[in-house]
Amino acid sequence: MKLIQCEINRRVIQVREDLTILDACRLNNVNIPTLCHLEGCPVKGACRICVVEVEGKKNCVPVCVSKVEEGMKIQTHSKRAIASRKMTLELLLSNHSQDCLSCIRNQKCELQSLAQELNIRQINQSGSKTEVHFDDLSNGIIRDSSKCILCGRCIDTCKSIQGLGVLNYMHRGFETRVGPVLDLSLSQVNCIQCGQCILNCPVGALSEKEEIHEVIEALNDPYKHVIVQTAPAVRASLGEEFGYPIGTSVTGKMVSALKRVGFDRVYDTDFAADLTIIEEGHELLHRLEKNENLPLITSCSPGWINYCEKEYPEILNHLSSCKSPHMMFGAILKTYYAKTHFIDPKDVVVVSIMPCTAKKDEKNREENKGTYGKDVDYVLTTRECARLIKLYGIDFARLEDEPFDQDMFGESSGAGV
Repeated sequence: MKLIQCEINRRVIQVREDLTILDACRLNNVNIPTLCHLEGCPVKGACRICVVEVEGKKNCVPVCVSKVEEGMKIQTHSKRAIASRKMTLELLLSNHSQDCLSCIRNQKCELQSLAQELNIRQINQSGSKTEVHFDDLSNGIIRDSSKCILCGRCIDTCKSIQGLGVLNYMHRGFETRVGPVLDLSLSQVNCIQCGQCILNCPVGALSEKEEIHEVIEALNDPYKHVIVQTAPAVRASLGEEFGYPIGTSVTGKMVSALKRVGFDRVYDTDFAADLTIIEEGHELLHRLEKNENLPLITSCSPGWINYCEKEYPEILNHLSSCKSPHMMFGAILKTYYAKTHFIDPKDVVVVSIMPCTAKKDEKNREENKGTYGKDVDYVLTTRECARLIKLYGIDFARLEDEPFDQDMFGESSGAGV
């Protein structure tokens, strides 16, 4: 690929001619803020936060959709570029909910961080606000349009990454908003509750349906025996919420924190993952013997199950009939565990800490309810788990490592990981 020469902030560099200005800046350690840009998705230059000044250009240009050119002279933080970004951001903020202190994304909001970076101390724009739509009818995801900045990252995620296209822009001009077709609830369309839109939303317009306070209520009920199980992925992502490098395993500290919160038992879902492997193995052998409904496809992921049901119902016969590991564990805890520990199953509360919002939807499915109601009562995401630990005032970094409870449910092969 041909190299060209240009200037960024009066520094001469050489870059490939096919790169955008944003790519060139990032390769040379120059930070330019973005809101609508999402790696791996079509670029659209919608937010206009990433504008820079280019010598000879009449207007500031958005770097995510502009290619580098031979001899181009770029000023990323000129007075004009910063003024343009501030004006755009003030307009966004003027139509944005101002409940930052109580917002689920407080201190982890890209819009908030950008306002701080651009030194915005007051909003000089005012006027009418777009009509608010609030949707909390689905089991796992809440949509609050008062916080939406129309960046389109949720649209790109759902369409280009997940292959669904549940979300899109509606109406035009000032009335524009993002949501499902006909502004229906996420519970009424083919949303699989995977939560990837939440992950890529820069603000609090999309969030998981919190169950922290229901868990706290159960923990404070003297008649309830509250058991928590954690998915293998949680131990590798929870540390990020406490300042650890991405991917750091914090298993021992996680267990220690959950015990201090007050759970009666802390188990690893690995035990139930082994059960799932055994059951699916038997099911595979049976199908091979009968030569029917092959290949056998796992049923461990509720997001995957929802996807099959809504998009490819013709392959449902190929799915395993087994419950997912955490639902299997919930069923065992409310039957065998309760019986052997002489506890009324109605007093056993099972909490799952899972990496996926679709687990919140899964626990409410009719086929996952047993004699004593739901096999799993509450599901917390990794983010919710971190908020629960912080709420209890636990200094996570200073905790001593502790093991999972070591009875028969503490044993596992590790194959599930």
